[in-house]
Amino acid sequence: MQQKNLSIHSENILPIIKKWLYSDKDIFLRELISNACDALTKAKILLSADPGSISVRVDKAKKTITISDTGIGMTAEEVEKYIAQIAFSGAEEFVNKYKNEKEQIIGHFGLGFYSAYMVSAKVELDTRSYTDAPAVFWTCDGTSTYSMDAGTRTTRGTDITLYIDEESLEYLEETKIRQLLDRHCKFLPYPIELNGKPLGNQAPLWMKNASECTDKEYIEFYRTLFPLDPEPIFWIHLNVDYPFNLKGILYFPKLHRRLDAKESTIKLFCNRVFVSDNCKDILPDYLMILRGAIDSPDIPLNVSRSYLQVDKNVRQLSTHISKKVSDRLSTLYKTDRTKFIEAWPDVEMIVKLGALQDDKFFERVKDLIIWKNGEESWTTAAEYLERNPGGKILYATEDRSGPLLNIYRDKKIEFLYANAFIDTAVINFLEDKHSCKFQRIDGQLDDTLLDASREKNLLDAEGKTESSRTAELISRALNRSEVTVEAKSLSSDELPGLIVLNEEERRMRDYMSLTQGKPLPKLLSKKTFVVNTNNKLIQTIARLEKKQPDIASLLACHLYDLSLLSIKELEPKEAEQVFSRQTSILEKLANLLP
Repeated sequence: MQQKNLSIHSENILPIIKKWLYSDKDIFLRELISNACDALTKAKILLSADPGSISVRVDKAKKTITISDTGIGMTAEEVEKYIAQIAFSGAEEFVNKYKNEKEQIIGHFGLGFYSAYMVSAKVELDTRSYTDAPAVFWTCDGTSTYSMDAGTRTTRGTDITLYIDEESLEYLEETKIRQLLDRHCKFLPYPIELNGKPLGNQAPLWMKNASECTDKEYIEFYRTLFPLDPEPIFWIHLNVDYPFNLKGILYFPKLHRRLDAKESTIKLFCNRVFVSDNCKDILPDYLMILRGAIDSPDIPLNVSRSYLQVDKNVRQLSTHISKKVSDRLSTLYKTDRTKFIEAWPDVEMIVKLGALQDDKFFERVKDLIIWKNGEESWTTAAEYLERNPGGKILYATEDRSGPLLNIYRDKKIEFLYANAFIDTAVINFLEDKHSCKFQRIDGQLDDTLLDASREKNLLDAEGKTESSRTAELISRALNRSEVTVEAKSLSSDELPGLIVLNEEERRMRDYMSLTQGKPLPKLLSKKTFVVNTNNKLIQTIARLEKKQPDIASLLACHLYDLSLLSIKELEPKEAEQVFSRQTSILEKLANLLP
């Protein structure tokens, strides 16, 4: 038996690998299986035959894990070159020699083998080359000294035996190893067995051409990746050859939980080996809601293949995926608008966030942004302006019902619903990009909502109209300097009053709430309270002002509170006052009963 020193720059390299190079001990198995897979691929290329399989054996009594393959094996010289000389990658040399072959070599780093020392006190290697060279046995206990001798293997391939250290005994549990194999190696191209039982790995769907895949296959593959999720709404099949190699499938999921842009649900693979589920540098923020898998040998990883190293390729990849997503959305919109509308609640956030964050994405999706109007039909802003010339788009943010909305419907005045939490930012953005103006329906009182024929404009002895007197008594009751009260003759008798807020101030407040991530105070400096002189409640308040001024005042204040509440402008701290005032009104009305 020969004893030699590892060809390294520092005798402390193995402790460094063990403690610092790999952030996750679990990946030792991934690295060793990847090496075995490489050996099988090389055998397939060189021998033009079935390369065989990979087996993993766990011996709890002996505290060992053995990874075996029937691949190309190694000679003594190759063991010296590829194992003893740490940091030399045999994959690069092989790829350069056989670069015209279609098969891909998984391994990128010679250090992958040494990840075994994260869980092992000693590692043994028994290998036999596909040539006529004799078998070789190599062993190292994690120091800078290793031993080589004649091996015992009689057929080509390699056995790597790990003697698990006392701190890593959890890896002697078969369920733990099966979990790791299922996580990292379920899509490898060769059969894998664990203690004689097949793992059941499968070919990933992204390896097929999109034209060969059925909807059923896409959905079944999604269930493989995300078994607890509902079915996706649609998907994008990626197949890129230039300027980088990439395959994958991205799914648009149903939004069954709150959007979290920090959570990545894209699984990253390197030649079918699972690497990470952290793809935040591959996808722009607005696409982080997508789910699926991306497989690329060109994505730059750190030496432990645990996370991305951002470079030009990664940025190009991000741009390319963004374009593929917008192209898919555009195709669906043009070819099946009904399906696009059905999917809109699930893709709306992607489209709107992307439009705000990415100018190129905006240019591609600007004509896809749709809104529901008061007639419950979907339309774009451009289509709205074609039907309603004048360059102004009316919109509402409240719910689907309400007296004010009913007035607009009765008058056949079209308005859009814009009640997504980012719609204020989207509206501002669209106004900057297009020559149109959005106007919230309660941002000003449209003249078409008034009924001039019933205007209370007769003058009394003091030279005041009934409308002006009503406005004065409501103003006195409110006693709010920031509120201007106007009494108008509305076309509908149903609505007692409404609050008109300054459009620019409200938008600025809503935008700041969005960017700061927390609601800001509701109160704005400018408010107009418009009361309807044709409403019976307002008329009752005017009559009560002479006989029961206290009740009239309470009713006026309560009506103002309800108007604030209807547009979600009532501060939470004022809710107690509203309840107290309502109780007082009921008590006073009860006292009027005989």
